[in-house]
Amino acid sequence: MRQTWRWFGPKDLTSINDIMQAGATGVVSALHHVPNGVVWSPEEIAKRHSEIGTRKDGSASGLVWDVVESLPVTEDIKKQKGDWRAHIENYKISMKHLAQSGIETICYNFMPVLDWTRTDLRWTVPNGGSCMRFDINDFAAFDIHILKRPGAAADFTNAIADEAGRRFEAMSEDEKRQLGRNVTMGLPGSTESMSLEDVQAHLDEYGAISRDQLRKHFVDFLEEVVPVAEDLGMRLCCHPDDPPFALLGLPRIMSTEEDYKYILDAVDSRANGMTLCSGSLGARPDNDLPGMMERFGPKVHFLHLRNVKRDTSDIAGSFYEAEHLAGDTDMVALIAAVLTEERRRKAEGRADWEIPMRPDHGQDIMDDLGRRSQPGYPTIGRMKGLAELRGVMTALEHAQWGLPQG
Repeated sequence: MRQTWRWFGPKDLTSINDIMQAGATGVVSALHHVPNGVVWSPEEIAKRHSEIGTRKDGSASGLVWDVVESLPVTEDIKKQKGDWRAHIENYKISMKHLAQSGIETICYNFMPVLDWTRTDLRWTVPNGGSCMRFDINDFAAFDIHILKRPGAAADFTNAIADEAGRRFEAMSEDEKRQLGRNVTMGLPGSTESMSLEDVQAHLDEYGAISRDQLRKHFVDFLEEVVPVAEDLGMRLCCHPDDPPFALLGLPRIMSTEEDYKYILDAVDSRANGMTLCSGSLGARPDNDLPGMMERFGPKVHFLHLRNVKRDTSDIAGSFYEAEHLAGDTDMVALIAAVLTEERRRKAEGRADWEIPMRPDHGQDIMDDLGRRSQPGYPTIGRMKGLAELRGVMTALEHAQWGLPQG
């Protein structure tokens, strides 16, 4: 696996020097400052390449921009409203500009309204560190009592709705505001939350869009952009829903193995692939991560390796971001499946036999605490995760297959 690191640009508290010292050899980045739906210009793309390739002292870092995460799919495209056709054309132009700069892999998602949802961005774990957490009871308190979405209570069990009411009544006004900010944090790479009015406006527009309709919109999008990716020699890889179950009455279409099979079969091309995120998919107990890697292997173009610990076996339940080897996903079995797929690709002669991975998220520990970095993206916590994952990779390569180091 090619070991990469997510970097949010010059304002990221993790520097290019830090990434080099962590041992990553590639960078995952995006132009977060460019508004969604706007073309990524060659000049802005070249600037990001230069930033990644330069250390603090101006010397060459040796790092390259390996994966774009994400080239956003706009809400207009997902809803097929407003300027959605123009946004698709701009998406194609951005793809061409990225390909001209040497980038071959684009990660994106098709989640409506919110890219990810957590109720606590700095939840304390027993060792004194902190992590992100999704608590179904707190989320229900937000949905029913803060957002006051019509019919929200019916989407939860009576036990959860009752507990949500008790928690809401016990919250201070500051705690209510903080919960609202946490849930509506928005896009990774941004520290801005959407207002409750913004969220409700989006929900109103999605109200008439069924799960089947959203899925059709996704296929329509892929039928437009996948042929372009094929012509450019690029790989598109869709990130799963996070968390992988319905929220806020919105349709979710990328949460299970069946969801991925439908989309990958609907537009059958090697350019139409999967970002296998073990943390997002692992929040559902019925998702078999090593099995999914085995079955979708030829179309897995990017890996997010992280772990979560679920509170219960409920499909829609509470979980927190665990240490990379300590959650409910068998990370050793998953990495073994990845290495098997890489060997198969190499024997097949595929140029893209080495799958880029990054240590996704991480717990805030040591000097990370108090730095107020992008939620989920501490420097030391991710470096610890990368070291653990690298150890598993090396052990499997030697013990299971006797492969030479490197």
